[in-house]
Amino acid sequence: MTDLPEPQRDTSAVDPSLDEPPVRVHRRGPLSVQALFQRPLVSGFLATIGVLGALLLGSAFMSIGTILLYIVLAMFLALGLDPIVRMLERRKLKRPIAILIVFGCFAVLFVVFLVFVLPPLLAQIGQFIKAIPEALDKVDQTAWFAALPVDMQAAITGVVQGLADWIASPSTHAAIGVGIVAAGVGFVAAISASFIVVALTLYFLASLDATKRAFYLLAPAHSRPKLEELTERITASVGSALLGSVTLSALNAGTVFLLHLFIGLPFAALMAVIAFVITLIPLFGSVIFLVIGTGVALFSSPTQALIFAIAYLVYIQVESYVLSPRIMNRAVSIPAALVLIAAMVGGALGGVVGVLVALPVTASILLIIREIVVPRQDLKITPEG
Repeated sequence: MTDLPEPQRDTSAVDPSLDEPPVRVHRRGPLSVQALFQRPLVSGFLATIGVLGALLLGSAFMSIGTILLYIVLAMFLALGLDPIVRMLERRKLKRPIAILIVFGCFAVLFVVFLVFVLPPLLAQIGQFIKAIPEALDKVDQTAWFAALPVDMQAAITGVVQGLADWIASPSTHAAIGVGIVAAGVGFVAAISASFIVVALTLYFLASLDATKRAFYLLAPAHSRPKLEELTERITASVGSALLGSVTLSALNAGTVFLLHLFIGLPFAALMAVIAFVITLIPLFGSVIFLVIGTGVALFSSPTQALIFAIAYLVYIQVESYVLSPRIMNRAVSIPAALVLIAAMVGGALGGVVGVLVALPVTASILLIIREIVVPRQDLKITPEG
């Protein structure tokens, strides 16, 4: 048998529309972000959700703000104490022993402050408050006041009378009483908070190297050497800045205390503590205290005030040109304008702690800009690059 050819199909009667390409049905995919925001109802709903989320997040941060402050303070204290621990490690001491030695010295200093400094400080605060009205009443009887021109005497008399009236008013007495109570409550709270901060500082200091190594692992392998180098420089700069600021303030307070004892000025312990707090402000703290200390000494004697002003001015020069370069040699140099801005912002946000932390944070930001941002910008020679 022979295979017969298959009969050809007649396509003439087929609908010519079949020759057209098939119509593709597009399935609607997910809406883009732009399409969502083009709908007023959806965009308003998303904006409301975002605002509510921001409010809840802000409320959560405010409720744990004190805890966050303790953590941040403990971290910076750990970075400030780390240079001392590393110095002890270079002397062939193990890190746990070095940490115990550092905290032992800190505990001894704290006990010395509570036993030998705090009682006379509280007594001198009371004496200073009682002495202010008497000193204001006797201003016109002093020799330096009599040597001033008549117009200057009248201006000073008006200012003194205004201060005396303000101090003698019942509202001022009530405000002082409330302030004393608040200061007492704050002191008790500070003592209890110090134990928490000390415990956190001890933990952060003991686990600082392990924390750094864990942080390096988060970066890509090719970026880890650069990240490690930059992190070590930042932590060293922060530690040096914190330790240097506290050291300079302690030397300043000791100098003020000795000057008051040598010259015979009252309130030596009180003025030393005030000097320690004020001189934490970089660059301008010593100048501010020069004005305050001289003004307080002026109520005792113009001669004593002049001696104090000259002696403290000499110390400021020694601190600026001898002590500060040696103590702050590892810290990143910061322009004076940025130092002032950082101190003001830190003081407004966190008080004394904010001022103490502002300088190391600014130094770290400048170091990141110089080491990362500026080199990347230097590589962009052309607009396409």
